Amino acid sequence: MTSPDAVEQHYSGRGLAERIFATLAAEGHDTGKLTPEILAPYDEFHVGGLAATRRFSGRLSLEPPMRLLDVGCGAGGPARAIAADTGCAVTGIDLTAGFITAGVDLNRRCGLEQHVTLHHGSALDMPFEDGAFDRAMMLHVGMNIDDKPALLAEVARVLVPGGIFGIYDMMQVGEGIVSFPMPWASTADVSAVATPQDYLAAAKAAGFTLAAQHDETAAAEGFFKHVLATKPPTEPGKAPDQFRNLAAHIEAGILAPTELILVKDS
Repeated sequence: MTSPDAVEQHYSGRGLAERIFATLAAEGHDTGKLTPEILAPYDEFHVGGLAATRRFSGRLSLEPPMRLLDVGCGAGGPARAIAADTGCAVTGIDLTAGFITAGVDLNRRCGLEQHVTLHHGSALDMPFEDGAFDRAMMLHVGMNIDDKPALLAEVARVLVPGGIFGIYDMMQVGEGIVSFPMPWASTADVSAVATPQDYLAAAKAAGFTLAAQHDETAAAEGFFKHVLATKPPTEPGKAPDQFRNLAAHIEAGILAPTELILVKDS
């Protein structure tokens, strides 16, 4: 069973923003004036990066002045990209304090601090009122949360009736043992990989209806070729063998990057 402390320790890394700025400065960027596109190689911590964020957000029927919640927002990469693309107000919450600290600085340097708000906290006990959001999303976060029913119930609580919740997670779709390390877990005790059926059972219990399901394995192929051919993204705890291991599990049909689009019952 995963624990919040173990999950936060896996992702924690001092000076994330400073390391990103140093890398960007070495590449010739003005670190005082950034964009989501410039930051994407370093703050989009999921398979497919910025292209996947835009594909995924396009399935959430977003338009201003909708309020979007990013569950497990990391340093805010997807939140910034979507706020810049759609004009929606985006609120993120993440268990790792260092990500939030870095994300607030990155918001400011992108000129998006009025559109993106980040909070340090747990996805299982969010400091938001009932019905506070029109849409919610979660990108590669559920693999660290054991209690899927509690997670889905908490997201349902903060969504308006008829609100949409998009999940983009690595899910187990075939027989086989998941071996480690993986990008989200160095050992099995930090991992909570589940099947699409597990998510859907929790979603139904929380009052969601499935609107669409997508296996994005094909779309991820180019991402893996790029990552494995170059250095890994500037994110704590990620080494090349973690990506190679994940790519091997996807190729073997054990895991798949999977999207679920859920609608909260009215």
